Amino acid sequence: MRIGISGRLYPPSAAATISSIMARMVAVGATPVVEQGLARRMAETGMPLPADTEVMQRPEEARLDLMVSMGGDGSFLDSVDFIGRASVPMLGINLGRLGYLSNTRIEDVDSALRAMVERRFTTEERTLLTLQGCPGFDAHDTALNEVTIHKRDGAAMISVHAHLDGRFLNTYWADGLIISTPTGSTAYSLSCGGPILAPDCDAMVITPIAPHNLNVRPLVVPGKSTLTLKVDARSEKYLVNLDSRSVVMDHAPDLHVRRAQHTVKLVQLEGQDFLDTLRNKLNWGLDVRSGMGNR
Repeated sequence: MRIGISGRLYPPSAAATISSIMARMVAVGATPVVEQGLARRMAETGMPLPADTEVMQRPEEARLDLMVSMGGDGSFLDSVDFIGRASVPMLGINLGRLGYLSNTRIEDVDSALRAMVERRFTTEERTLLTLQGCPGFDAHDTALNEVTIHKRDGAAMISVHAHLDGRFLNTYWADGLIISTPTGSTAYSLSCGGPILAPDCDAMVITPIAPHNLNVRPLVVPGKSTLTLKVDARSEKYLVNLDSRSVVMDHAPDLHVRRAQHTVKLVQLEGQDFLDTLRNKLNWGLDVRSGMGNR
Protein backbone atom coordinates (compact mmCIF):
# COMPACT_ATOMS: atom_id res chain seq x y z
CA MET A 1 0.00 0.00 0.00
CA ARG A 2 1.27 3.46 -0.95
CA ILE A 3 0.36 6.10 1.64
CA GLY A 4 0.82 9.78 0.85
CA ILE A 5 1.88 12.08 3.69
CA SER A 6 1.52 15.84 4.03
CA GLY A 7 1.57 18.32 6.89
CA ARG A 8 2.55 21.83 7.96
CA LEU A 9 5.26 20.73 10.43
CA TYR A 10 4.23 23.07 13.21
CA PRO A 11 5.81 23.15 15.70
CA PRO A 12 9.12 22.02 14.18
CA SER A 13 9.43 19.42 16.95
CA ALA A 14 6.62 17.53 15.16
CA ALA A 15 9.26 16.37 12.66
CA ALA A 16 10.40 13.63 15.03
CA THR A 17 6.82 12.41 15.51
CA ILE A 18 6.17 12.37 11.77
CA SER A 19 9.43 10.51 11.13
CA SER A 20 8.42 7.92 13.73
CA ILE A 21 5.01 7.43 12.09
CA MET A 22 6.66 6.96 8.68
CA ALA A 23 8.95 4.28 10.14
CA ARG A 24 5.90 2.55 11.62
CA MET A 25 4.24 2.63 8.20
CA VAL A 26 7.22 0.80 6.72
CA ALA A 27 7.06 -1.69 9.58
CA VAL A 28 3.49 -2.70 8.69
CA GLY A 29 4.33 -3.09 5.00
CA ALA A 30 3.31 0.31 3.60
CA THR A 31 5.36 2.69 1.45
CA PRO A 32 5.32 6.30 2.73
CA VAL A 33 5.23 8.86 -0.10
CA VAL A 34 5.96 12.32 1.29
CA GLU A 35 4.83 15.61 -0.24
CA GLN A 36 7.99 17.42 -1.32
CA GLY A 37 7.29 20.56 0.73
CA LEU A 38 7.02 18.51 3.92
CA ALA A 39 10.16 16.56 3.00
CA ARG A 40 12.05 19.83 2.55
CA ARG A 41 10.84 21.24 5.87
CA MET A 42 11.82 18.04 7.68
CA ALA A 43 15.29 18.21 6.16
CA GLU A 44 15.62 21.79 7.41
CA THR A 45 15.01 20.54 10.97
CA GLY A 46 17.76 17.94 10.57
CA MET A 47 15.28 15.06 10.51
CA PRO A 48 16.02 12.76 7.54
CA LEU A 49 13.31 10.67 5.96
CA PRO A 50 13.27 7.01 6.97
CA ALA A 51 14.55 4.40 4.54
CA ASP A 52 12.08 3.18 1.88
CA THR A 53 10.36 6.60 1.84
CA GLU A 54 9.54 8.28 -1.49
CA VAL A 55 8.96 11.97 -2.26
CA MET A 56 6.15 13.21 -4.51
CA GLN A 57 5.49 16.47 -6.29
CA ARG A 58 2.00 15.78 -7.60
CA PRO A 59 -0.48 13.25 -6.14
CA GLU A 60 -1.74 12.31 -9.61
CA GLU A 61 1.67 10.86 -10.44
CA ALA A 62 2.32 9.10 -7.12
CA ARG A 63 -0.12 6.17 -7.47
CA LEU A 64 -1.43 6.64 -3.94
CA ASP A 65 -3.85 4.30 -2.21
CA LEU A 66 -4.44 6.65 0.75
CA MET A 67 -3.44 10.13 1.86
CA VAL A 68 -2.58 10.91 5.48
CA SER A 69 -2.50 14.46 6.83
CA MET A 70 -0.23 15.04 9.84
CA GLY A 71 -1.24 17.93 12.09
CA GLY A 72 -4.49 19.68 12.92
CA ASP A 73 -7.51 20.65 10.85
CA GLY A 74 -5.54 23.37 9.05
CA SER A 75 -3.09 20.76 7.80
CA PHE A 76 -6.02 18.58 6.73
CA LEU A 77 -7.52 21.42 4.68
CA ASP A 78 -4.13 21.99 3.04
CA SER A 79 -4.02 18.30 2.15
CA VAL A 80 -7.48 18.43 0.58
CA ASP A 81 -6.28 21.30 -1.60
CA PHE A 82 -3.11 19.36 -2.44
CA ILE A 83 -4.86 16.21 -3.66
CA GLY A 84 -7.32 18.28 -5.73
CA ARG A 85 -9.32 16.06 -8.05
CA ALA A 86 -7.21 12.96 -7.41
CA SER A 87 -9.72 10.56 -5.90
CA VAL A 88 -7.57 9.45 -2.95
CA PRO A 89 -9.18 8.63 0.44
CA MET A 90 -7.89 10.85 3.25
CA LEU A 91 -7.16 10.27 6.94
CA GLY A 92 -6.07 12.92 9.44
CA ILE A 93 -3.69 12.13 12.32
CA ASN A 94 -4.12 14.79 14.96
CA LEU A 95 -0.86 16.37 16.11
CA GLY A 96 -2.66 19.57 17.07
CA ARG A 97 -5.48 20.42 19.46
CA LEU A 98 -9.19 20.16 18.59
CA GLY A 99 -9.17 18.04 15.44
CA TYR A 100 -12.64 17.64 13.90
CA LEU A 101 -11.18 16.48 10.59
CA SER A 102 -7.88 15.13 11.93
CA ASN A 103 -9.64 12.90 14.41
CA THR A 104 -7.20 9.98 14.71
CA ARG A 105 -5.28 10.39 17.97
CA ILE A 106 -1.54 9.90 18.09
CA GLU A 107 -2.12 7.13 20.67
CA ASP A 108 -4.16 5.21 18.06
CA VAL A 109 -1.68 5.46 15.17
CA ASP A 110 -0.47 1.85 15.26
CA SER A 111 -3.97 0.37 15.19
CA ALA A 112 -4.97 2.87 12.48
CA LEU A 113 -2.00 1.89 10.30
CA ARG A 114 -2.82 -1.81 10.63
CA ALA A 115 -6.45 -1.11 9.72
CA MET A 116 -5.41 0.85 6.65
CA VAL A 117 -2.99 -1.80 5.39
CA GLU A 118 -5.59 -4.50 6.00
CA ARG A 119 -8.22 -2.25 4.39
CA ARG A 120 -10.49 -2.38 7.42
CA PHE A 121 -12.10 1.01 6.83
CA THR A 122 -14.89 2.68 4.94
CA THR A 123 -14.93 6.00 3.11
CA GLU A 124 -17.37 8.86 3.40
CA GLU A 125 -17.80 11.38 0.58
CA ARG A 126 -17.84 15.06 1.56
CA THR A 127 -18.98 17.84 -0.72
CA LEU A 128 -16.76 20.76 -1.67
CA LEU A 129 -17.59 24.31 -2.69
CA THR A 130 -16.14 25.98 -5.75
CA LEU A 131 -15.65 29.73 -6.23
CA GLN A 132 -15.74 31.45 -9.60
CA GLY A 133 -14.97 35.08 -10.33
CA CYS A 134 -11.89 35.41 -8.11
CA PRO A 135 -8.79 34.83 -10.28
CA GLY A 136 -6.37 34.93 -7.35
CA PHE A 137 -7.02 31.27 -6.55
CA ASP A 138 -6.35 29.98 -10.07
CA ALA A 139 -6.84 26.20 -10.07
CA HIS A 140 -7.10 26.06 -6.26
CA ASP A 141 -10.72 27.18 -6.32
CA THR A 142 -12.40 24.66 -4.00
CA ALA A 143 -13.04 24.53 -0.26
CA LEU A 144 -14.01 21.69 2.06
CA ASN A 145 -15.16 23.92 4.94
CA GLU A 146 -16.21 27.32 3.68
CA VAL A 147 -15.93 30.28 1.35
CA THR A 148 -15.67 33.49 3.37
CA ILE A 149 -15.84 37.16 2.44
CA HIS A 150 -14.43 39.38 5.15
CA LYS A 151 -13.56 43.00 5.76
CA ARG A 152 -9.84 43.71 5.82
CA ASP A 153 -8.00 44.65 9.01
CA GLY A 154 -9.82 47.39 10.95
CA ALA A 155 -11.88 48.60 8.01
CA ALA A 156 -15.56 49.45 8.28
CA MET A 157 -18.11 46.72 7.70
CA ILE A 158 -18.81 45.64 4.16
CA SER A 159 -22.06 45.22 2.22
CA VAL A 160 -22.58 41.90 0.47
CA HIS A 161 -25.44 41.79 -2.05
CA ALA A 162 -26.51 38.15 -2.32
CA HIS A 163 -28.60 36.47 -5.02
CA LEU A 164 -29.73 32.86 -4.72
CA ASP A 165 -30.22 31.10 -8.07
CA GLY A 166 -30.63 34.47 -9.75
CA ARG A 167 -33.16 35.86 -7.25
CA PHE A 168 -32.28 38.61 -4.80
CA LEU A 169 -31.82 37.19 -1.30
CA ASN A 170 -30.48 39.95 0.94
CA THR A 171 -27.90 42.66 1.43
CA TYR A 172 -25.71 41.73 4.37
CA TRP A 173 -24.18 44.68 6.23
CA ALA A 174 -21.63 42.86 8.34
CA ASP A 175 -17.98 42.12 8.98
CA GLY A 176 -18.32 39.36 6.44
CA LEU A 177 -20.26 36.37 5.15
CA ILE A 178 -19.59 32.63 5.42
CA ILE A 179 -20.88 30.05 2.96
CA SER A 180 -20.16 26.64 4.43
CA THR A 181 -20.55 23.00 3.51
CA PRO A 182 -22.05 20.50 5.97
CA THR A 183 -18.47 19.60 6.89
CA GLY A 184 -17.69 23.27 7.54
CA SER A 185 -20.80 23.76 9.64
CA THR A 186 -18.74 22.78 12.71
CA ALA A 187 -15.99 25.28 11.90
CA TYR A 188 -16.10 29.09 11.41
CA SER A 189 -19.84 29.07 10.74
CA LEU A 190 -20.53 27.41 14.10
CA SER A 191 -18.47 30.03 15.95
CA CYS A 192 -20.66 32.72 14.34
CA GLY A 193 -23.91 31.09 15.41
CA GLY A 194 -24.56 28.83 12.43
CA PRO A 195 -26.29 25.44 12.75
CA ILE A 196 -24.55 22.07 12.75
CA LEU A 197 -25.40 19.93 9.73
CA ALA A 198 -24.86 16.20 9.41
CA PRO A 199 -22.13 15.63 6.80
CA ASP A 200 -24.46 13.83 4.38
CA CYS A 201 -26.92 16.73 4.18
CA ASP A 202 -27.37 18.15 0.68
CA ALA A 203 -27.18 21.78 1.77
CA MET A 204 -25.09 24.92 2.28
CA VAL A 205 -25.22 27.37 5.19
CA ILE A 206 -25.09 31.15 4.74
CA THR A 207 -23.88 32.73 7.98
CA PRO A 208 -23.26 36.48 8.49
CA ILE A 209 -20.29 37.58 10.60
CA ALA A 210 -21.29 40.22 13.18
CA PRO A 211 -24.25 41.55 11.15
CA HIS A 212 -25.38 45.16 11.60
CA ASN A 213 -29.04 44.07 11.62
CA LEU A 214 -29.66 41.72 14.52
CA ASN A 215 -32.67 40.12 12.81
CA VAL A 216 -30.41 38.62 10.13
CA ARG A 217 -29.80 34.96 10.91
CA PRO A 218 -27.98 32.02 9.31
CA LEU A 219 -29.84 30.39 6.44
CA VAL A 220 -29.70 26.80 5.17
CA VAL A 221 -30.17 26.49 1.39
CA PRO A 222 -30.22 23.50 -0.99
CA GLY A 223 -26.84 22.10 -1.94
CA LYS A 224 -27.56 22.50 -5.66
CA SER A 225 -27.95 26.29 -5.26
CA THR A 226 -25.73 28.92 -6.85
CA LEU A 227 -25.00 31.94 -4.68
CA THR A 228 -23.92 35.13 -6.44
CA LEU A 229 -22.25 37.77 -4.29
CA LYS A 230 -21.34 41.42 -4.98
CA VAL A 231 -19.29 43.26 -2.37
CA ASP A 232 -19.25 46.97 -1.51
CA ALA A 233 -16.31 47.90 0.74
CA ARG A 234 -15.60 51.45 1.88
CA SER A 235 -11.88 50.75 1.93
CA GLU A 236 -12.17 49.23 -1.57
CA LYS A 237 -10.30 46.16 -0.35
CA TYR A 238 -11.63 43.01 1.27
CA LEU A 239 -10.61 39.40 1.81
CA VAL A 240 -11.90 36.30 0.06
CA ASN A 241 -11.00 33.04 1.82
CA LEU A 242 -11.25 29.44 0.72
CA ASP A 243 -10.68 27.46 3.88
CA SER A 244 -7.24 28.67 5.06
CA ARG A 245 -6.23 30.38 1.79
CA SER A 246 -6.80 34.13 1.31
CA VAL A 247 -6.80 36.65 -1.51
CA VAL A 248 -7.04 40.43 -1.10
CA MET A 249 -9.55 41.91 -3.55
CA ASP A 250 -9.34 45.53 -4.64
CA HIS A 251 -12.32 45.45 -6.97
CA ALA A 252 -15.83 44.03 -6.81
CA PRO A 253 -16.55 41.34 -9.39
CA ASP A 254 -19.51 39.00 -9.11
CA LEU A 255 -18.46 35.96 -7.08
CA HIS A 256 -20.27 32.69 -7.72
CA VAL A 257 -20.32 29.95 -5.07
CA ARG A 258 -21.71 26.52 -5.85
CA ARG A 259 -21.13 22.86 -5.12
CA ALA A 260 -18.03 21.44 -6.82
CA GLN A 261 -18.42 18.60 -9.27
CA HIS A 262 -15.97 16.38 -7.38
CA THR A 263 -15.93 15.31 -3.74
CA VAL A 264 -13.30 14.29 -1.20
CA LYS A 265 -13.30 10.85 0.43
CA LEU A 266 -12.68 10.70 4.17
CA VAL A 267 -11.44 7.48 5.72
CA GLN A 268 -13.64 6.21 8.54
CA LEU A 269 -11.98 3.68 10.82
CA GLU A 270 -13.87 1.34 13.13
CA GLY A 271 -15.25 3.30 16.05
CA GLN A 272 -15.13 6.64 14.26
CA ASP A 273 -18.27 8.49 13.23
CA PHE A 274 -19.68 12.01 13.16
CA LEU A 275 -21.78 11.64 16.31
CA ASP A 276 -18.85 10.37 18.34
CA THR A 277 -16.76 13.30 17.12
CA LEU A 278 -19.45 15.79 18.14
CA ARG A 279 -19.78 14.32 21.62
CA ASN A 280 -16.04 14.15 22.16
CA LYS A 281 -15.11 17.57 20.77
CA LEU A 282 -18.09 19.55 22.10
CA ASN A 283 -18.38 17.64 25.38
CA TRP A 284 -22.02 16.81 24.71
CA GLY A 285 -23.58 14.74 27.47
CA LEU A 286 -21.03 15.96 30.01
CA ASP A 287 -22.57 16.96 33.33
CA VAL A 288 -20.40 19.94 34.29
CA ARG A 289 -21.72 19.74 37.87
CA SER A 290 -20.16 16.39 38.52
CA GLY A 291 -17.83 15.81 35.59
CA MET A 292 -19.79 12.68 34.70
CA GLY A 293 -21.09 11.92 31.23
CA ASN A 294 -24.76 11.22 30.58
CA ARG A 295 -25.56 8.88 27.73
